[in-house]
Amino acid sequence: MKRLLLILFIALFACAEMGPALAQSGERFEVAQQQKRRTLFDLLFGEEPKPAAPVQQSQPRRTPPPEAVLPPPEPTIEKAAGATRLAVFGDSLAVDLAKALERFYAEDPNLVVIGQGVGSSGFVRDDYFDWNKAIGEQIAADSFDLAVIIIGINDRQELKANGQTYPPLGDGWKAAYQARLNTFLGQLRQARKPVIWVGLPPMSKSEYSAAMTQISALHRLAAFSGGAEFLDIYDRFLGEDGQYSAYGPDVNGQNARMRKDDGIHFSRAGADKLAFYISQSIRTFYRGGTVTLAVSDPLLGTDAAAMVRPPYQGQGQIRLLEVAGAVMPLSRAPQRANDLISADSARIAAQAFPLETLVNAPIGRADAFGVGIAPGEPGPAPAP
Repeated sequence: MKRLLLILFIALFACAEMGPALAQSGERFEVAQQQKRRTLFDLLFGEEPKPAAPVQQSQPRRTPPPEAVLPPPEPTIEKAAGATRLAVFGDSLAVDLAKALERFYAEDPNLVVIGQGVGSSGFVRDDYFDWNKAIGEQIAADSFDLAVIIIGINDRQELKANGQTYPPLGDGWKAAYQARLNTFLGQLRQARKPVIWVGLPPMSKSEYSAAMTQISALHRLAAFSGGAEFLDIYDRFLGEDGQYSAYGPDVNGQNARMRKDDGIHFSRAGADKLAFYISQSIRTFYRGGTVTLAVSDPLLGTDAAAMVRPPYQGQGQIRLLEVAGAVMPLSRAPQRANDLISADSARIAAQAFPLETLVNAPIGRADAFGVGIAPGEPGPAPAP
């Protein structure tokens, strides 16, 4: 027991003596405390090499990404003061077509497109919207120079006229419908407004598409008799199998969606394609504002102008131009205009030129039509 107390006393005395020395050499004490403890691994294999001091690398400056901005708007071409005014009349098909024609002629300062489409309209429900009255007001206001018309998708319904109601596409319905078309085109023709009437495209539902085909056929007849140019687009929007297809080549030749989900209206690509086709017909009347829009009659001022003939129909009158001498075919010499039938000499010409002589061509000639005479045989005597 005495020996244990002696050891404790010696230890306390040693700590008291070493305290000031440790205080004076604090750095050495801290270094000793920070020294790594030697392990059995260090005794056997030696100490591990000290890792190299990390080299502080300067991080490259990151340039901020450019801000996303919208593309600059396309420059707007200001239309000329005397630009040709192209009006698009019709139903909701005309609304989409007018926008497409605006895009097509956006860079042409000499042509401005005026959208005049009225949704849910047609020639049947004149109580909802009367197109004959509307076109008369537009003509009186002289609001357009050239008309493009596409209409009819709302016309497969009962038509009321003359106090009667006619079922769709019946004989009475067709007669009343044709009369309204003729009245409409008659006003445009009297005002000498060139007209391009666009036929209806195929529709997704077969029964509805068949009805639209019949209505478009009535439009074609009215356009021919009313002096308008009819543009048939039906085949241009068919698939490879000859049936309705919502897809087809666009103006760039790429396959794109041509029709909307309803199977009736055009998509943006389809409307742009239709606008391209219409532009080819518009060139007949408009070439950048360098020619007049008035439809000229090449027979005006000639003897042939007095002939009894239908309204001038462009290429439909090419035979009449040959007869008048304006076009000379290579196969035969043209007759003189003073030998033609005129309105004043119709009675005399009928006696001198009976219709029976038209079939007196020899058998085998192109104009015999199966009723000619054998070569060398006399023809039938002319009618008295």
